[in-house]
Amino acid sequence: MRAAVLHETGQDKLEIHDDVETVGFGPGKVRLRMRAAGLCHSDLSAMSGVLPQPAPLVPGHEGAGEVVEAGDGVTGLSPGDRVLLCWLPACGGCPACRRGQSHLCLSGFAHAGTPSFRRAGTDLFGFAGTGTFAEELVVHAGCAVPIPDDVPYDIAALIGCGVTTGLGAALDTARVAAGSSVAVIGCGGVGVSVVQGARAAGAAQIVAVDPTPARREAVLRFGATEAVPPEGLGDARSRITGGEGFDYVFEAVGNSATARTAYEATRRGGTVCVVGAGAADDFLKISMFELFLDEKRILPSLFGGGDVLRAYGRAIALWRAGRVDLAGLITHRVPLAGVNDAVDQMRSGEALRTCVEI
Repeated sequence: MRAAVLHETGQDKLEIHDDVETVGFGPGKVRLRMRAAGLCHSDLSAMSGVLPQPAPLVPGHEGAGEVVEAGDGVTGLSPGDRVLLCWLPACGGCPACRRGQSHLCLSGFAHAGTPSFRRAGTDLFGFAGTGTFAEELVVHAGCAVPIPDDVPYDIAALIGCGVTTGLGAALDTARVAAGSSVAVIGCGGVGVSVVQGARAAGAAQIVAVDPTPARREAVLRFGATEAVPPEGLGDARSRITGGEGFDYVFEAVGNSATARTAYEATRRGGTVCVVGAGAADDFLKISMFELFLDEKRILPSLFGGGDVLRAYGRAIALWRAGRVDLAGLITHRVPLAGVNDAVDQMRSGEALRTCVEI
């Protein structure tokens, strides 16, 4: 089968090979035929080494397809079922799951260190235990979440990570209040989903911040009341909040510099929500005095900060009701053979999300 492979961490380009095999099928697992995948910035971070992931690897963790085969002991999934990929499935029995914080379950991370593919006698890993830039994929049954027939594969793929992360950051982690003021720093697929979540929650003012003109223009269609370049954030803060600062500021880049900017743009007693996935050696510096005096809440948001399966259902319900625009997030489409075009579109900021059609 065909798959896109990164042979060494730090390589700029993926190589398409047609002699890749899936491995590991057996009890408790399913074999999937992939139909669509989304390129998330986290994939680029894994390719560059910012996020830890063994190589060689098949990137991609947003995806949707259909079940080809179900292993022994798998219930609730049968050949032909339409599913989306959940890269961080909950085990249901660990302390985090028992506390109702299934998004903090670590069992899914263990899959990232187990080979998912093989080529020419060499093991290949799938990013985040998945690896959706491939025609077929073998995953634990908990990674395959059934989707209704009316949800297209391309939209389902986005719900699997970026949409759920952004909506959840606004609705579950920060719990944006109606009538509030919001700023979102970084307006890729996740940041735009934060904007849509804030709009769904009833925020009165939503300022989108991004250096790319095309993204600033696009985010206005998704509910931002205005969009400014990074150097325009201070002026927006003065005009909208009288210099006090925004009630909520979301950092959707994954960088300490933008996280510091988010902190400074937040009012005293407000909420800073860090959504972007950054590097382990990139540290956010905040003095103990300002931490004490400003009483700003700093809330990281992993995978939307809530029950993932519930969040998937909510995203579908909001999409059906026309409350969020998911099709509009897909600004580019490429075949699997053109996946490097998707990588370039993400790096340049040209795309919100590129759908890789498999």
